[in-house]
Amino acid sequence: MNNESVNAVYWLAGERAVRLLDQRALPAEERYTLCHEVETVAGAIENMTVRGAPAIGIAAAYGVALAAARGGRSAVPPAAERLARTRPTAVNLFTSLERMKRRFETEPLFEGEALFEVLLAEAAAIHEEDVAGNRRMGAFGARLLPEEAVVMTHCNAGAIATGGHGTALGVLRSAREMGKKIVRVYADETRPLLQGARLTSWELNRDGFDVTVISEGMAGALMKQTHIDAIIVGADRIARNGDTANKIGTYGLSVLAKVHNVPLYVAAPWSTFDLNAASGEDIPIEERAEEEMRLLPDGSRLPESIQVWNPAFDVTPAANIAAIITERGVFHPPYDFK
Repeated sequence: MNNESVNAVYWLAGERAVRLLDQRALPAEERYTLCHEVETVAGAIENMTVRGAPAIGIAAAYGVALAAARGGRSAVPPAAERLARTRPTAVNLFTSLERMKRRFETEPLFEGEALFEVLLAEAAAIHEEDVAGNRRMGAFGARLLPEEAVVMTHCNAGAIATGGHGTALGVLRSAREMGKKIVRVYADETRPLLQGARLTSWELNRDGFDVTVISEGMAGALMKQTHIDAIIVGADRIARNGDTANKIGTYGLSVLAKVHNVPLYVAAPWSTFDLNAASGEDIPIEERAEEEMRLLPDGSRLPESIQVWNPAFDVTPAANIAAIITERGVFHPPYDFK
């Protein structure tokens, strides 16, 4: 079955609702959450029903349209403010909200149904542009891979983290469409929420890729004993100098990649770039609830007397990134984005 049929975010016109694939339930169950109110969308972003920087931005855009449908013009600014508070690191969220805000402000006389239709069209455009951009990005990235490739990835940067096709996994899909053979994909488990084990392996297996799950602690040993052609990851925010925030563990993977001479590529849309951030030092890093780390596999918990540090992301320095793949082309170091 082709994974393109699975949409992380989908607008249901008949119900005037956003349907979100509940990624917390995967891979055991494919279930969906219907959001009729902006608060439901915000909660779904916060609790990671929907995750992945592009998908978060798309969901938020539809959330703004929902606010107009339910509460009219006066409901839009507070809705955008609420959505902006959901997650701090993924810049696509703020890019989408800023775009919705500009569209809202260009139509000061629109009220009611007319305003809703304008904002819905803008949200749909954000969604459609993301899918088209992912396909262009995938074609650019596929050219970096040999005719037969063994690839490693981290977290989930697939169709369900975006509007469709995917960023890092979109490169693999595009490579296969171009006739290249993806021999095997190694997916990092991605602790503590296991996005690699639960989501990436599910996506790739669904699409017929040969996928093997490893824990992050196995990556160095794997690179030492197995030839890896490339590591491809996504991104949540990229600074002007190429420093990149991505799921926690990416930085460590980049260090191992350098030691073992494996190129690490970042695949991300232009909406992930934060040109106001000079370097990774300017990127806010979200820290998530301690409970994600305290709960142990057997159902027991770490004692409260033990401290927990649970950052959701880390920053990979530009020096560790072989190339950044976007819908505008492939950029090589030294990076100086304008």
